[in-house]
Amino acid sequence: MKLPSFLTRRRRAAETKASGFFTLTGEGRAHWSSRSYASLSREGFMKNPVAHRAVRMIAEAAASVPWLAYEGEAERPEDPRLALLARPNGRMAGTDFFETLYGHLLLSGNAFVEGVRLGGELRELHLLRPDRVQIVEGRDGWPVAYEYRTGTNVRRHAAGEGEAILHLRLFHPLDDQMGFAPLEAASMALDLSNAAAVWNKALLDNSARPSGALVYQPKEGGNLSPDQYDRLKGELEEGYSGAARAGRPMLLEGGLDWKAMGLSPREMDFVEAKNGAARDIALAFGVPPMLIGIPGDATYANYQEANRAFWRLTVLPLVQRTAASFAAWLDGEGAGLRLVPDLDQVSGLVAERSELWTRVAAAGFLTDEEKRRAVGY
Repeated sequence: MKLPSFLTRRRRAAETKASGFFTLTGEGRAHWSSRSYASLSREGFMKNPVAHRAVRMIAEAAASVPWLAYEGEAERPEDPRLALLARPNGRMAGTDFFETLYGHLLLSGNAFVEGVRLGGELRELHLLRPDRVQIVEGRDGWPVAYEYRTGTNVRRHAAGEGEAILHLRLFHPLDDQMGFAPLEAASMALDLSNAAAVWNKALLDNSARPSGALVYQPKEGGNLSPDQYDRLKGELEEGYSGAARAGRPMLLEGGLDWKAMGLSPREMDFVEAKNGAARDIALAFGVPPMLIGIPGDATYANYQEANRAFWRLTVLPLVQRTAASFAAWLDGEGAGLRLVPDLDQVSGLVAERSELWTRVAAAGFLTDEEKRRAVGY
């Protein structure tokens, strides 16, 4: 007897006539999500709470760090380029602009900034969505142009000296032009985490019990007729599936017996597998699992130490490389613009900076000028 397709695809029904036992067999093949920017954004940032929180934490923390402008050794607090970064365009403030920029970097490994000039002067900065940008390579393998596509419209910007596009990218070992997204390194863990959530929801929808099989054991042999099979299937779907029917006792006619099949959540170690996938996602982003609330991680002695490691090992390197790229792009052939993060304004490093100031102030063998240099002035 051929089972209907509502049970599963690519599965075959094996019938043992001697015992009347029906079982389901299938192919055990894993299916992984696409690695495109749209797929990683949808399955990660928009559906997975761990990836969403990790991206938000890094992007918001990095965007909150103010920058100082220097030319040589002299600080330039009134530099107009600082004002441009504080208000890049009419729609976004500086914090919103950089939060989106860091989000692009974390989800695609790339961020593209378009500069708008008026009368030869840079007036506005706009972000381009990474999946809409295509890099055109020359014969020597170097980029010669950037193409930005929105529907049927294509805008082309030449690459080279004084280019209108700033391309920020994370290291990619196999691509000369595009960056590698941290979330892509954790894509398998992301699929496992999402699949665990879907499996848990399906388990609740099916009365929070694993699937099983009905054993038909008539006294004189034989099988269920098609009408009996269809009636039994309908009764199972209408009377015993769904959270509202959880725990309802099953009524079986003569010759029918229920045999549970599959592994229980305990046997599958469901909770630990889900937490393990969450830790892998946090690890790929460089966020201590303790800060996201993932249990079972004892790497850091306390929350303060984990928070300091998050700022020192994840946020500040990202901010510093971004500041260096912006300084080189905005300066062009200028007098050596340097953009550096103002660490005294970073809330996550208050205790560390206080310790530094105390040690420097107590160093009587240093001159005032040397003390200023030691604390970054």
